[in-house]
Amino acid sequence: MSRPLKVVGVSGSLHEPSRTTALVRAILAEVGARIEIEPTLIEVAALGPGFAGALHRDQVAPAVEEALQLIESADLLVVGSPVYRASFTGLFKHLFDFVGQYDLVGTPVLLAATGGGERHALIIEHQLRPLFGFFQALTLPLGVYASTEDFGNDELTSPEVIRRVVQAVDGSLPLVEQATRVRRSEYVTTW
Repeated sequence: MSRPLKVVGVSGSLHEPSRTTALVRAILAEVGARIEIEPTLIEVAALGPGFAGALHRDQVAPAVEEALQLIESADLLVVGSPVYRASFTGLFKHLFDFVGQYDLVGTPVLLAATGGGERHALIIEHQLRPLFGFFQALTLPLGVYASTEDFGNDELTSPEVIRRVVQAVDGSLPLVEQATRVRRSEYVTTW
């Protein structure tokens, strides 16, 4: 690529330190080890007070508006949420409620999640993939799920999950590079 790839990570965790944030950081680092990137990490835990009570985008704090613009202009999104009651966190979803409906059309999205055990791994397929399908984003084929035991001191330590991160990035980069060459259809945004 002729310019650094704008890669935006979004962690839906509600606290820091966070295993979800550690997983998103690990994925960002793996992408950055392969190609030149301009990474940004958005943490819902830090931004939450700036949009939690907002009903419309013009009511969010300036830092939240800046984060939304970063999300909408990303070449690649890496999104992750911990599992709460079989779904992503409410603030994670609320942040994406403010994203323009057509601003993610064709944007590659690498999905990630963390939970207390393996039984929550289907959040990627049953919750995250449909959310980004609504935006007509390009959800990448492999997501990354990690359980509590895959971390030590809030750092990803599981060799199996680290291999999954590598596999997800390997499978994603050709699609990401192709997506940066394709112009968004004007037809889609006029529906």
